[in-house]
Amino acid sequence: MYLFTDRLYRKDEIVLDDSKKQVIFTTIDNETILHWLTDHGFPESFIEDIQNEDQSIAYESNEEFQLIILKYFVRDEEDELLYHDENVVIILKGNTLIFLSRDPRIVKNVTTKLYKRYKPDDKLEYITYTVIDILVDHTMSILDRLDDRLEEIEDHIFSEDLDEEEIQKHLYFARRTLNRIAKLSVQSTDIVNKVYNHFPVRIREKLKYEFIDLKEHLSFTINESKTYLDRTGYLQNLLMGFLSNRMNQAMQRLAAISLIFLPLTFIVGNYGMNFKYMPELEWKYGYLGVWVLNIAIAWLIFKWLKKQKWI
Repeated sequence: MYLFTDRLYRKDEIVLDDSKKQVIFTTIDNETILHWLTDHGFPESFIEDIQNEDQSIAYESNEEFQLIILKYFVRDEEDELLYHDENVVIILKGNTLIFLSRDPRIVKNVTTKLYKRYKPDDKLEYITYTVIDILVDHTMSILDRLDDRLEEIEDHIFSEDLDEEEIQKHLYFARRTLNRIAKLSVQSTDIVNKVYNHFPVRIREKLKYEFIDLKEHLSFTINESKTYLDRTGYLQNLLMGFLSNRMNQAMQRLAAISLIFLPLTFIVGNYGMNFKYMPELEWKYGYLGVWVLNIAIAWLIFKWLKKQKWI
């Protein structure tokens, strides 16, 4: 568990003090936090929402609490371009802000980034904005990584050691990730508007430009994810076109080889027929003459195919 007051603490157990401003980062299964929420009238339906792994992005509020559920993207072990989303929860009550996640790594990552930006006199509303901004910046960094990998894939398509199956797999997982980012970023924009509109008027005036900037980042994320999604479609078409062209070249070479041997097969076929009178069979140099003829025909066809750039 992490606690921000006038400094950052890391303890296994923290005594919550309602009279002081506290910003707490911990996991969803922390019994101390769950008991504190229950003792302070946190609705049972809210408890179910934060513990539900399939819970979508949401904003809920009552007279005592504000509940914000957003998403944090984590790299999947299956592929470097595949990211899955995990729920992160922000709870506001009085002087207390609680950040919850099922994955301790997410808690640590967000805490580390907030530590660099945290000031003891920051209001909880500003800290809420900062945490959401950290989540959005994390998503934008994922888009940057995807952009770099897509450039590498585009270059790799024209390389000699192209692995078609691997490239198709990367593009498939990239599309899944980008689709998810675009969809959840649209939902996050709606939640950010609700969070901002539920702040007191005085706070809204102070944080007006911060939330404008935050919504611009979300808009950028939506547009970029859709752009990269189109790019993956282009790369898939490029890959299919390149493979099709390579297949056509292979078929062209096979056709060229067949063309070389076609007249030779015709000549050999003639001498395979069972006729009693075949003058060439009596020639002293008949066998050599047929070989010379075959080689000459094959060489002439080869030169013609070379000129036509078939081989």
